Amino acid sequence: MSSGSPLQRVGVIGDIHSEDHLLEAALEFLASARLDLIMAVGDIVDGPGNVDECCRLLQDYRVDTVAGNHERWILAGDARDLPDATPCDAISNQTRSFLSNLPKTRSYKTVAGQLLLCHGLGEYDMGGVWPADEGYALESNIALLRLMMESEYRFVVNGHTHRRMVRTFDDLTIVNAGTLFHRHSPCFLTADFQIGSVQFYDLGGRGQISKSEKYNLSCG
Repeated sequence: MSSGSPLQRVGVIGDIHSEDHLLEAALEFLASARLDLIMAVGDIVDGPGNVDECCRLLQDYRVDTVAGNHERWILAGDARDLPDATPCDAISNQTRSFLSNLPKTRSYKTVAGQLLLCHGLGEYDMGGVWPADEGYALESNIALLRLMMESEYRFVVNGHTHRRMVRTFDDLTIVNAGTLFHRHSPCFLTADFQIGSVQFYDLGGRGQISKSEKYNLSCG
């Protein structure tokens, strides 16, 4: 598919958290899946593995990536006392440059409508919707309400919560890609906007891949 054509099938990597071995397994799988594009929702740093290797992989596989709150923190030297925090001096100058140049959001045209790739909700990298959110939790979610009211996007592909999810609010569908972090049910997904489906894949500790939940994607 040409770069100007609407996207039909994409792969999405959730919060990476320096899980370089799992990232490589997911990317090898997605690279052979006849996709138009591979996306990543950020939070590359702060985890048990090698951040430099993760950034190399994202560049080698030409993954469209956005920045998460953990990129913002490490670049500012903040929150380095968190568990699994990546030391500021543990990343190369090349990696620091790559992280510094990541945008907060990217937008795309799909065959079923406009798509926003972000970490949280839009520009707010700490925003999110959890699978069990109802009532006041949704009514007070300003970032979500803003996206709904603006009606610019049909789909939001995000992460941050580490909770895989597909939920539709009026005309906006949020697809949360989950995470690669080994303690939080690591996974990734493919989304087919032509047929209207999202397929999640579980990732085992040694990179084993198996099909998991499949959701209908509201494309009407």
